[in-house]
Amino acid sequence: MTDRYARYQRLLFDRPHPRVLRITMNNGRMNTADQQMHAELGEVWRDIDTDPSVSAVLLTGGPKVFSAGGDMALVEAIADDSETRARNWKEARDIVYNVINCSKPIVSTIRGPAVGAGLVAGLLADVSIAAKDARIIDGHTKLGVAAGDHCAIIWPLLCGMAKAKYYLLLCDVLSGEEAERIGVVSLAVDDAELDAKGLDVATRLAEGPPSAIRWTKYALNNWLRQAGPTFDASLALEFLGFTGPEVREGVAAFREKRKPAFPAHCPL
Repeated sequence: MTDRYARYQRLLFDRPHPRVLRITMNNGRMNTADQQMHAELGEVWRDIDTDPSVSAVLLTGGPKVFSAGGDMALVEAIADDSETRARNWKEARDIVYNVINCSKPIVSTIRGPAVGAGLVAGLLADVSIAAKDARIIDGHTKLGVAAGDHCAIIWPLLCGMAKAKYYLLLCDVLSGEEAERIGVVSLAVDDAELDAKGLDVATRLAEGPPSAIRWTKYALNNWLRQAGPTFDASLALEFLGFTGPEVREGVAAFREKRKPAFPAHCPL
């Protein structure tokens, strides 16, 4: 593996095909996104974009789980410290825009729980493939912050506003099979077929005409670039929420394994 990937601590890299770079999120603890993983998920796409040896990317979380969301210690640090909050705002922005602007086609294979920063890259991937029993959850409002990250920029385009509002406001679990039916993911397959299908698609992309594929991706992603102001607003409102009481109650309820008791008053 080239030196450009040696510095990453939470992402593993291998080559299942000479021109396919496989990225495995590897943080233990069900791949929760701690500060290091959060930063790396924003940075890695720039390295890939300039790597002439990579023609396609395969993003996975390993054999049991894709990503179980944000690490609670990181969430508390964002709420408590303005410098940490500002840094993570920029990293969250980088994850979204760097995936969109990476010229190489990205395939994701999603199994088990899929939440948080890992889900951002998973759903923004050019081809997303989920196990039928995968559990896709956007947990922002359940935690007590606005649905930022990738939510406003991609969910309405994938599944329509009505379904997007239902799942983003209520944080209901979305199975991989249902996600395919409503258009949130490209394909849903049995878990036993997931890895092979992901590699097959990534290999076909890597062996295809590079300019035609990359330029098609660039043109299609202008739909997402047009939604940039919507995304920027949602991310700003998410991080504004980290300064308020709702997220503190959400974290406390998570740690105490109880239903949160959010305040009835809204400042707006």
